[in-house]
Parts: sequence; structure tokens; C-alpha cells
Amino acid sequence: MKILKFSLEKSYLIKLDKYKDKRGLFFEMFKKSTFNKFIKYNFVQDNISFSKKNTLRGLHYQFKKPQGHLVTVLQGKIYDVGLDLRKKSKTFGEYAAIELSEKNNISVFWPPGVAHGFFAIGNKNIINYKCTGYYYSMFEIGVKYNDPDLKIKWPIKKNNVNISIRDQKNFDFKTIKKLYLPKL
Repeated sequence: MKILKFSLEKSYLIKLDKYKDKRGLFFEMFKKSTFNKFIKYNFVQDNISFSKKNTLRGLHYQFKKPQGHLVTVLQGKIYDVGLDLRKKSKTFGEYAAIELSEKNNISVFWPPGVAHGFFAIGNKNIINYKCTGYYYSMFEIGVKYNDPDLKIKWPIKKNNVNISIRDQKNFDFKTIKKLYLPKL
């Protein structure tokens, strides 16, 4: 397992070592002793997302009690995006994106205060989120994935996107900056 700095402040890419043979494969998704050299958070909750092709989720975060996410694709392929909403961060207002798949063996860590979303590229996608905080629905909020001020280059073809009604009603970035920045 190798941990590398990513483009948003305190975000990291994790290159996983996978071992394959005729029986299948094995890999370590998380090893506290390795992570704690770089990522100084305790993980308290694991979530699994099953997402069909062309599904877009996000960009979500909690404005109170923010969570960090360690995102790993167990099956399929996604375009994963983090948007820095930490007002004191050097990368505030910037986004970073990476393709994660079962084949490239890469995970990404988004620290608390970074909104997270993804677009499902594979036909069947299973994503694991290891979280640094508990989920509180009353504090969750979202940023519009297609806000023109953000200029996120999603790999969406001709508006072929499956998005929830809730995510369609997410706030634009200007509103988020005025009212809903994470309390860190």
C-alpha cells in the first residue's frame, strides 16, 4: 500500500496492493498503522453504495459534524470528485477528480470539509466509503454538480445522467459560500 498526496490540501491517493491467483484476489483496504503516518483520523462508519451506470451522486457533505471519506471501488468504475469547502484551506473552492475502479487499485481520501460526489461509469458499481464521522441527515447538504462556477468536467454524455430529485435541488456554490460552509 502506498499513500500519495493528492491535489486538494490533506487529500490522498492510496495505491492498493492486490494479490490474485486462480481462487480470486485479496487486498488490504485499510491498515491503521500505514494510514496514521499520513491520515490522522479515526474511521467510525463504513457505507456501501450500489450504483447503476450513469448514476450521479453528490456533491454531498455535512455542514455540521463534517465527515472525511476514504472511497474505494470494489466493483465497476466511477469518476470521483472532491470539492474543497474548507474556508481556511489553500485549495478552498477548488475541485479534484480521479477515476477509481476495481482494476486500477486506487482509493482516495477526502478530508472533513470536502464535498464528495461521483458519476458511475461501469455497468454495476459497488463503492465502499470509510467515514471519519457519523452520518447525520439533518446536517447533510449538497452542491449542484453542474454549477457553472465550479467548471467540473464530468464524463457525462448528452445529459445522460440518473440523479435523485434531492440532488437536483442542491445549492449553487455561491449560496453554499454564504450560508453553509462546514463548521470545522
